Amino acid sequence: MASMVTLEIVTPDRKVLSEDVEYVGAPGALGEFGILPNHVPFLSALGIGNLHYKLGGKTYYVFVAGGFAEVSHNKCTVLAEVAEMAHEIDVDRAQKAQQRAEQRAQQAKEKLEHARHQAALKRSVARISCNRAGKDAGTC
Repeated sequence: MASMVTLEIVTPDRKVLSEDVEYVGAPGALGEFGILPNHVPFLSALGIGNLHYKLGGKTYYVFVAGGFAEVSHNKCTVLAEVAEMAHEIDVDRAQKAQQRAEQRAQQAKEKLEHARHQAALKRSVARISCNRAGKDAGTC
């Protein structure tokens, strides 16, 4: 019986992570899901938020936005549109993006434009949250 899950996080630009871990928690499109060793195979769309994994008693955080997660044979493969390790996040840039998105969302008159700005706001808030969670856990 396996006691670890191989976690691979890949974006169109790079391999973000490849690590054997004890647990993976990820923001699915319909809510957060968790992966332990010997999990049943499944496929899920990803939402915007913080993926976290446990290794050696510590919790590590990765911001993800969009994409898919596949679980099969003690391997969790995350194909994300965007993924950043918590320590890689530029908090000043994310806070400025949050301010711009909030201003634009208030000014948006068209529904599509408003939805676009709301998505930008959600991404920037999740990045800041991921970075803070990583610092609080001592993993940045």
